Amino acid sequence: MPATACTQRRRHLRAPAYYLGRPAGWWITALAAGRRGRSGEAISPPRLPPSTSRNDMSPRRKDAKMTRAWHRHDAIVVGARVAGAATAMLLARQGFDVLLVDRARFPSEIPHGHYVHMHGPPRLAAWGLLDRVLATGCPPITSITMDLGDFPLTGRGLVVDGVPVGVAPRRAALDKVLIDAAIEAGAEFRDGFPVHDLTFEDDRVTGIRGRSGLTERARFVIGADGRNSKVARRVSAPAYAQQPTLACWYFAYWSGVAWDGLEMYRRGHRMIFAHPTNDGLFAVFVGWPIAELPAVRSAIEAQMMAVVDRVPDLSQRIRSGRREERIYGAAQLPNFLRKPYGPGWALVGDAGSHKDPARALGICDALRDAELLADSLTASLSGRSAEAEALSEYERRRNEATMDDYEANLRAARFSPPAPEILQARAAARGDLQAMAQFCLAWEGRIPRHTSAARLYGPPRA
Repeated sequence: MPATACTQRRRHLRAPAYYLGRPAGWWITALAAGRRGRSGEAISPPRLPPSTSRNDMSPRRKDAKMTRAWHRHDAIVVGARVAGAATAMLLARQGFDVLLVDRARFPSEIPHGHYVHMHGPPRLAAWGLLDRVLATGCPPITSITMDLGDFPLTGRGLVVDGVPVGVAPRRAALDKVLIDAAIEAGAEFRDGFPVHDLTFEDDRVTGIRGRSGLTERARFVIGADGRNSKVARRVSAPAYAQQPTLACWYFAYWSGVAWDGLEMYRRGHRMIFAHPTNDGLFAVFVGWPIAELPAVRSAIEAQMMAVVDRVPDLSQRIRSGRREERIYGAAQLPNFLRKPYGPGWALVGDAGSHKDPARALGICDALRDAELLADSLTASLSGRSAEAEALSEYERRRNEATMDDYEANLRAARFSPPAPEILQARAAARGDLQAMAQFCLAWEGRIPRHTSAARLYGPPRA
């Protein structure tokens, strides 16, 4: 994707000649500067002719009570990573006018985990994007080796309805797939566009303010700008179910390492996750309790490899390869849910629910919540449901889908011992290829609720 300041869809409107070919919103700056048109007339905001009224151009309700000022967009999404790009894509596919902005230039890499599993791959497939993700050079993950400190259990052939159990694209690759899909659906995208503030009418959010005071207005502003969300802070979104940072994680990428799908190892109060990713690289993540952060930081590489050495086979493979990038770390990982909506605003992804990466829930939950939010906003913007009713349903469905996993993730981040029934189920499956595969599929929530394996090994995920 070209790293341009604006890649966008335009609508062709009847307007004075001096509007044609201008970037969106240019007249705001021109008006403030007192500029005039080519024939000397004063510049004023463009007006839509009756044949192209906003009610004819998107599925909004025609009797909707609007604020006093003209709204250029149905929705502005702040943050163009996974949650934001997915939300923009889904809303644009419904025919809404969507502006997607991000302060970063794209494509760009970020030092975050990127394993997509559970309900994530099926959603990508349903949206027509899984093949694009795989086409970036990221291999499908169809086997899992899991050692909870008892013994390694490996499930193979983990494919359901043609969809692999997992995929782990680098973030630059995944973000590009989602942003491209949003643009193809009709969303307007601007990178290198930092949002400095929100605009309000009374207590309702009405838009965003960028550099030089440039303002864009919308019926909804969606914060998809991460755990330190500026949107959430500006609207004072309350947090609940909060827990402080429980673990710290460091990770890096190696080449020349033989791999066999996802590998998970627990060694006392240490955890290892390893998986293949783009460019033939093998990603290795190591976690410790947060109380051990000072010791880990004192010698990061030595501490990391000391944990890897507790798994001799993994250690031998990694030490035979070559580390290709520096070691990345994450030590500010608070756990919380936020109220995800209010008058004119909503939150999605890490902005609305942030979790320790102990169970790699971030991306798959961001994709799910993008779908839930897009459903609710579609109901509201199209007039099928009242705004408060539609968005309260979004919060209810999000919490219902996430709370069991949220609590399980807290237990994992505290390095709590596995439940006895899990260890018993593992022991019962040991050595039986089909039973081991069923255990892994149930662990991943890919087996329907009515199956005995799902009842035995754990609840299915949304």
